[in-house]
Amino acid sequence: MPRTLYRWFADSAARHSDRIALEAGGGRHSYAELDALSRRLAAEIAGACGGPPARVGLYAARGLFAFAGYLAVQRLGATAVPLNPAAPDARNRAVAAAAALDLVLADAALPPCVLPAATLSVRLDRLDAGPRGVPDTGDADLDAPAYVLFTSGSTGVPKGVPVRHRSVDAYLSHVVPRYGLGPGCRLSQTFDLTFDLSVFDMFAAWGGGATLVVPGPYDLLKPATFVARERLTHWFSVPSVVSLAARRRRLAPGSMPSLRWSLFCGEPLTLEQARAWRAAAPGGVLENLYGPTEVTISCTQYRLPAEPERWPETANGTVPIGLPYPGVEHLVLDGAGRPAAEGELCLRGVQRFPGYTDPEENAGRFARSDGTPAEPPEDGRVPPELWYRTGDRVAWRDGLLVHLGRLDQQVKISGHRVELGEVEAALRGRPGVHEAVVLAVPDADGEPRLAAACTGTGLDPAALARGVAEVLPGYMVPRSITLLDALPLNANGKVDRRATAAALRP
Repeated sequence: MPRTLYRWFADSAARHSDRIALEAGGGRHSYAELDALSRRLAAEIAGACGGPPARVGLYAARGLFAFAGYLAVQRLGATAVPLNPAAPDARNRAVAAAAALDLVLADAALPPCVLPAATLSVRLDRLDAGPRGVPDTGDADLDAPAYVLFTSGSTGVPKGVPVRHRSVDAYLSHVVPRYGLGPGCRLSQTFDLTFDLSVFDMFAAWGGGATLVVPGPYDLLKPATFVARERLTHWFSVPSVVSLAARRRRLAPGSMPSLRWSLFCGEPLTLEQARAWRAAAPGGVLENLYGPTEVTISCTQYRLPAEPERWPETANGTVPIGLPYPGVEHLVLDGAGRPAAEGELCLRGVQRFPGYTDPEENAGRFARSDGTPAEPPEDGRVPPELWYRTGDRVAWRDGLLVHLGRLDQQVKISGHRVELGEVEAALRGRPGVHEAVVLAVPDADGEPRLAAACTGTGLDPAALARGVAEVLPGYMVPRSITLLDALPLNANGKVDRRATAAALRP
């Protein structure tokens, strides 16, 4: 029987009430305690709204308040819209406005942020500890959105991706048994709640009755120490964590003996990264996952063989993304829209999202089965038979899908989707800037970093970077900005990005 996101937690809470559901900030919280706290927060939300709301923003850092708050929103049958306290206020205001929130549940222990929605600030240490009733909302409609996440938008405005309960249920029904999640398992919690992979962290753990373990501020710089200290059995992160740890010599062979499963997603996993991690966790299984936010967290998988000598070799040195999950259909189209062995990956099925919150964002993102473009109805409800065009270029190699890069200007920085056009728009919005180009270039360690070139009058690179940081998250701020008299053009009069890259300062 399909379940809502909250029901996945509630069923485990009923079976494993005394087991530890969450370890965060030095505290250990049982399923019963987390359930009771979420009930009290749900009552506060319902009281502030005069009943169950439709959409609730969650303004909280990763910790007890954030996780209990997320569950409180879900148990009311509302849609959760996470906000990031580490992001600039302007970014959170843009997301809150685009989401049309009924309320923002905010951790009063954090510095306040003025948002375009009513804000309910709560301190856990002052929350009524007695039992609190909540409206009997029952389970939400399975086709209603469980959460909405906002990703980088090519037009310069974040775009909202709603994900339905039905989609997450299909996802959890696959991954919870696949990774043997149950009581006694201990999972890492490495992703911010504005990152869709955090839904795996929370609900794959809680759906199986396992314990979610939140790292401290510096634990991801030395993951092997974190894994060993907390006796983690399951790890999930972006691959760049591996490179950072290896560069700091924090990934010694055999240093993570407790790990049974290691999962990576969010950006390409290189064979070099996989070898370094496997050496540190030789007793576990390693899988590479792939999936855009629009297809619910992850939707393809490839399990590396236990024997490294059997690992596949790929031309670009990355681990294959493998094959789609049950319930996810795939289609590879060439540049002419014909089925091919290499081209753009298109996906549909139960995990596909129903369309962006702004229907105009759906334009050009869907195709029919014959490869022809499809423009969804103006009401934004995308028919289930249409294929979502991921923009990712893939190829079939020995019966497996291999990720070859992007067909557009979207890049991944530490696992975060970044539309270069959004960063360029932020730069062009600064006083004196005439033109701006942003590129992803390899850093000294091989990981991508953002670099920009600008033209204009009276410009100062440091001031430009500070200005961009006022409106965009830190991972979207260019690490370097080069001032040019004019941007190089190609024979067609368009900006020559390759020539621009050559002109960038280190």
